[in-house]
Amino acid sequence: MPIKIDKKIVAYSIVNTENELSKSKSSSTPSVQHMHESVARPETLAGGTYKVKTPLSDHALYITINDIVLNPGTEYEVRRPFEIFINSKAMEHFQWIVALTRIISAVFRKGGDVTFLVEEMRSVFDPKGGYFKRGGRYMPSLVAEIGDVIESHMRSIGLLKEEVLDEYQRNMIIEQRNKYESGRAIEIQDDSMDSFPPGTTLCSKCHTKAVIVMDGCLTCLNCSDSKCS
Repeated sequence: MPIKIDKKIVAYSIVNTENELSKSKSSSTPSVQHMHESVARPETLAGGTYKVKTPLSDHALYITINDIVLNPGTEYEVRRPFEIFINSKAMEHFQWIVALTRIISAVFRKGGDVTFLVEEMRSVFDPKGGYFKRGGRYMPSLVAEIGDVIESHMRSIGLLKEEVLDEYQRNMIIEQRNKYESGRAIEIQDDSMDSFPPGTTLCSKCHTKAVIVMDGCLTCLNCSDSKCS
């Protein structure tokens, strides 16, 4: 229906229906807070402290990772790492450890996908050589083990998914291990997964000293990786 304008037009504006709809939608739904550098640090943060003892030093490292909870009490509630501290009686690494913790904490507070830190740190190799930690897992450097701790923490808060062997893989590992041990008349328990038989070699997939030769094929007793499969 046409409208007759009797008065002089002194001003006008164009109405954007898409903007109006987006405004109405945003006003009806609560805003979701995401992690970014402007998020203020609360007075209290929950976290965890991890002890790392390596053959590189007589003193252990204590790694503390604190988390912030975003959107608490809503369906969008998430827990994200906010800061990291590393403490030790050993002072030979003090300077670069302080620098590393500040950089990692800054990356945490930047937000986005921070899981890339794990692979970056685990790919750092010590020119003097790495070491085996308890359980036979190889650590190429101290930085790599710090990255391993960060990965464990990220898994505990749900930022990374836990890699769990399915029932078929676990049964296959137990079967292969029992077969290997029975050939050497060594008695073991089926659920003993923390130690591996002597003479095992390093697995290139899980970095654990758990590879044996079974029926002429290299097989890992930790992650079930096999060169023949």
